[in-house]
Amino acid sequence: MSKPIQHRYEFVLLFDVENGNPNGDPDAGNLPRIDPETSHGLVTDVCLKRKIRNYVSIVKEGVEGYDIYVREGTALNAQHRKAYAALNIEPVEKKLPKDEESARELTAFMCRHFFDIRTFGAVMTTGVNCGQVRGPVQLGFARSIDPIVQQEITITRVAVTSEKDAEKKDREMGRKHIVPYALYRVEGYVSAYLAEKTGFSEEDLELLWGALTNMFDHDRSAARGKMASRRLIIFEHESKLGNTPAHKLFECITISRVDGSRPPRSYSDYKVELNSAAIPDGVRVIERI
Repeated sequence: MSKPIQHRYEFVLLFDVENGNPNGDPDAGNLPRIDPETSHGLVTDVCLKRKIRNYVSIVKEGVEGYDIYVREGTALNAQHRKAYAALNIEPVEKKLPKDEESARELTAFMCRHFFDIRTFGAVMTTGVNCGQVRGPVQLGFARSIDPIVQQEITITRVAVTSEKDAEKKDREMGRKHIVPYALYRVEGYVSAYLAEKTGFSEEDLELLWGALTNMFDHDRSAARGKMASRRLIIFEHESKLGNTPAHKLFECITISRVDGSRPPRSYSDYKVELNSAAIPDGVRVIERI
């Protein structure tokens, strides 16, 4: 595996949804998540990380060092036991080994073995304790550029649920919740200092960029409609510490409507501008999409 990254990064990802639900809210009947004060749509960081994990599991299936820690149907304690078994250490309920070197080795094994741990970090202090890791890659919530409309579409199903229902009716009614169209923006951060602690490498970074670019193409479902990554703008600093505050770089990207008199229905309804003149020395702009 290559050496840890040597530069700080920030990035902005723009993605859109058409006639789909990008992230349902279980506390609101699985309606698309929304900011109740502004009606802007939201997509959680957890939702996006799930898509990144799924992409990596496809691209790196069976490759050593690229297993996925948070995996559907797999208990976290079972993942922790892999480290204890590999290092021949007997687990003690909810406690790390008293020997500090053994404790560090357990955490280091988890970072080497699982891509999402060395990328996003993890709290591994459940019944089988492997310590805690703060990951170098962090994402915020994605927010739609404009307020969204949560549409409820009534659908019919010709197959009823039970034989008893079949005697009374030949179809059932259902509902789908969609956003007709929305463009979302999410901002992210990559710390070179934290990458040193987890071993997040240049190869891992390239895989992350690939996941952000292609993850929606491997996450299709009728519920999510048509989703696509539209633009990925990366800011690479010359140093680990960085050359300017992240928020100043994010402010260099502005998004506006081409025609504000009608609701947006495609990516072409927006204009994305990058103020290159405001980028300070020591920061390089990389556009992947």
